[in-house]
Amino acid sequence: MSPGKIVAQAGHAFLGTFLQCRDTALIDAYHRDFPASPGTKICLRVPNLDQLLDTERQALNAGIAMFRVVDSGCLNFFGGHPIITALGLGPVTELKGRPILGKFRLL
Repeated sequence: MSPGKIVAQAGHAFLGTFLQCRDTALIDAYHRDFPASPGTKICLRVPNLDQLLDTERQALNAGIAMFRVVDSGCLNFFGGHPIITALGLGPVTELKGRPILGKFRLL
């Protein structure tokens, strides 16, 4: 994906995940320093779809809010076929997220 497409997919992942989160304490903690720094965001590279889906399963089992981004299949990208492009998780504490995400490298 081009850098612009990656940014767009990350934006979908962030917003979708944030809207899925029902843990008001986590949301409050995420906004605690707003407007100076409204929570940390990281983008990680997952080597393949199987690992992304495994991460999704682990997050679901851990009760972490998530959102799977599926590109609609625009003809300009991915040959016009829908494809999973990102997975948003959180807000999540480092303690809860590290066991699931610690194996991946920054994008």
